Amino acid sequence: MFNRMMLSEPLCLSLLIIFSSCWAHVIPRLSFPIGSSCRSLTFFQSPGVYNSTTLLLSNDDSTLFVGARDAILSIDVSQSNTMTMKGKIDWSPSDQDLTDCSMKGKMETDCHNFVRVLQVLNSTHMYACGTFAFSPRCIYINSKMFSMAIGPSGKPEEGRGRCPYDPYQRNTAIAVDGELYSGTVLDYRGNRPVISRHLSDGNHVDLKLDDTLGWLEDPTFISSTFIPSEEKVYFFFSETGKEYDFIDKVIVSRIAQVCTSDVGGKRTLQRRWTTFAKAQLLCQAAQELPYNVLQDLVTVPPPVGASEDETLFYGIFISQWRVNSGRSAVCSFSLKNIKGVFAGNYKVLNRDTLKWETRVHEKMANPGECGLHNATDNTLRFVKENFLADKSVLPASKGLTLVSPDQSYLNIAAQRVRGARGRVYPVLFLLTESGYLHKAVILEKGAHIIEEIQVFQQPQPVTNLLLSISKRAVLIGYAEGVVSVPVSNCSYYSSCAECILARDPFCGWDPVIKVCRDTTQQSLMQDVDGGNVLEQCKSATPKSRSGQSRSTLAVCSPGEVVSVSLNEVVHLQCPEASHLAKCYWERLNSQLSPKIYIQLENSSLSFVATASTLGHYLCQAEENGYTQTLVVYHVKQKSHPSSTPAGPNQPYYTPDAKTENKSLLFTPKWITPQSNNQMPELGSKPEQPEPTVAQNDTAVFPTQKNRNFTRWTGSEEEKSRSIEPSGNLEVFDKRTYLQELVAVSIMLALCVSALLTIMLYRFRLPCHTRTDPQTPSSYRDGEMGGGATPQEREALRGKSLCVEKRIKQSHIGQVHNGKSPITLSNSMLNGSNGHLPNTPI
Repeated sequence: MFNRMMLSEPLCLSLLIIFSSCWAHVIPRLSFPIGSSCRSLTFFQSPGVYNSTTLLLSNDDSTLFVGARDAILSIDVSQSNTMTMKGKIDWSPSDQDLTDCSMKGKMETDCHNFVRVLQVLNSTHMYACGTFAFSPRCIYINSKMFSMAIGPSGKPEEGRGRCPYDPYQRNTAIAVDGELYSGTVLDYRGNRPVISRHLSDGNHVDLKLDDTLGWLEDPTFISSTFIPSEEKVYFFFSETGKEYDFIDKVIVSRIAQVCTSDVGGKRTLQRRWTTFAKAQLLCQAAQELPYNVLQDLVTVPPPVGASEDETLFYGIFISQWRVNSGRSAVCSFSLKNIKGVFAGNYKVLNRDTLKWETRVHEKMANPGECGLHNATDNTLRFVKENFLADKSVLPASKGLTLVSPDQSYLNIAAQRVRGARGRVYPVLFLLTESGYLHKAVILEKGAHIIEEIQVFQQPQPVTNLLLSISKRAVLIGYAEGVVSVPVSNCSYYSSCAECILARDPFCGWDPVIKVCRDTTQQSLMQDVDGGNVLEQCKSATPKSRSGQSRSTLAVCSPGEVVSVSLNEVVHLQCPEASHLAKCYWERLNSQLSPKIYIQLENSSLSFVATASTLGHYLCQAEENGYTQTLVVYHVKQKSHPSSTPAGPNQPYYTPDAKTENKSLLFTPKWITPQSNNQMPELGSKPEQPEPTVAQNDTAVFPTQKNRNFTRWTGSEEEKSRSIEPSGNLEVFDKRTYLQELVAVSIMLALCVSALLTIMLYRFRLPCHTRTDPQTPSSYRDGEMGGGATPQEREALRGKSLCVEKRIKQSHIGQVHNGKSPITLSNSMLNGSNGHLPNTPI
């Protein structure tokens, strides 16, 4: 539990470091950058429309109502590839309102009217509330005419308690049976949070919390939902957890409930909630610190015909602890578990110690139970003091549903999708802080992120993410408008293998028409749980991403012809199948030695072109037990007789799909592809094709893009300089420096020889001039004209002859031993002072 984990922050840091390796980060399988033709987006922008913070869909999902700054919009979203504005309501503060707002010390940009509440009251009217220059107001809207309507009071109503004052303060609101349930603040400074009911009808009265008891502790409201079978409205928020008094200001996530039938007490809790209760939402993995701050939450209804207890709530949580900073987690909670926690024991605040304790006495009533407004005063006083559930609501999956790969999630939308085999899968749409939308499917073995789509070039503040199930689109409101993202992209997968490997519940392979299509029928092939290609695509012919059939072990297609010169560095690029695939290279009838071949992190292969490295190269991708050939290269020597061999520093590059939009550093040649319908056998030498020359003359280098390669065209002058055989890859023409390299090598060898000769002469010179060591007395006698006797001179002369003889013998022995004759033995090097006698150092 939370209190057992949070002993001290240093201890928590150690625990997380130990157990963090147990959680493997899930990465998206595919990535689509903004503007990609493979993933279309629909944007709506209108002059003067900013801060589309509140989104609301009509009952038939054909119209999107947008609460923006100083305006409310009606947008037609019935078409999948376009959004058009149907109507606009201008709702701006007056000049006097703006002046009053500025007098309060607020910035002019914050004194606009930001629409924060937009709900459908009934079949004829909607209800909207805005900050209105830090003086909240609400209006009625005629749904049919899409215009302001006069309310019961005949003028715009005060929005206090229904909408926040500050546009940056979060709130939540939901309309149930014509009544508005909201969670916001009551005052200008935002210090009085409240959960209240407004627009009460019949015998209902407007209710709010008894805020004098501290039922809410500085909350940040996130979301609210209504469960018809329970007749309850649930509020989700985060607040300060006063029950954890051993750590200063611990943030906890909460769920609170009120009954729609509540009318307040008769004497106790008059016009106050009698059914309010709250509990903690605990998003935590085993042996880890919890993700304790709720960011966003969405309600997923149960499958058709299932019990309301199967309702799920998916929430995004972040952590206030440094060890989890920069990441977020997704947890799911079931309505069944929530009901069980609210039916259990409750905590009570000890007035003497000001600490929360679990009540051990018999309960007088069950807090949160509907119908308590008719209870006695003693029962209501019991409910007034016991509103915090003792236990926490644990995740439905007994752990974290998903952990963000490398950045935090901000918004979430979710739905249940029925696959081709009839099984229902939860699918989440998560918007990251950097502007990417992740689509993930929740499986029994964990989450699988199908793809990520870049929605914004720069990070944008987004407060609303809405899912249109009938239109199969995700709607995102941001500062400059609205963007629509289709929920599926089945047409992108061109083969059965790719369709199965995607593991997308929206997509299945049609064996009749041989396309990947939306799962609108049960006859499609699909394997979301396992992604077993060999089982699902038995009758389909696997193809590479370039459209070529996979070659067998005995026959290889000609592939992309790469013409190189000997001693030239060759770089072969491999198109990326997916982020989950493991790419490796194979060579027919040969092994790739790491001493010759270098495979980089981007899956490219580099080597020096020699007679032994020419031939076919295959880039293979293995994913989920299935291997497919992505591209085949045929590296061959240039057939041009006058071409100069390239040096080892002149690389040959094949096109890289990742860098196809970048400018090239070298001038590319133009190569004409030649068709070859025959499949040469492995090891056979293909015939040299006849060179062809381009016909057009242009100075521009356009690109011809497909999903894997980029083909370049050059000028007529470069075509005439080099005519190459068949292929569709680029060749870089650079000057060689072979002659200069040979000349420099010869000069270097001569310099080294001269240096060795000089060193040999200098070392042998001391050997001919060396004399016998002299004692200090004999040295002084020599200086005075010589005082030695003839016998002493003869003795010294004989000693000198012995020394010279020993030196000669030593030299002769070293020559016989294979040593250099200039090397001196240790006995000759070491004297009384460590140097040679009479030899200058």
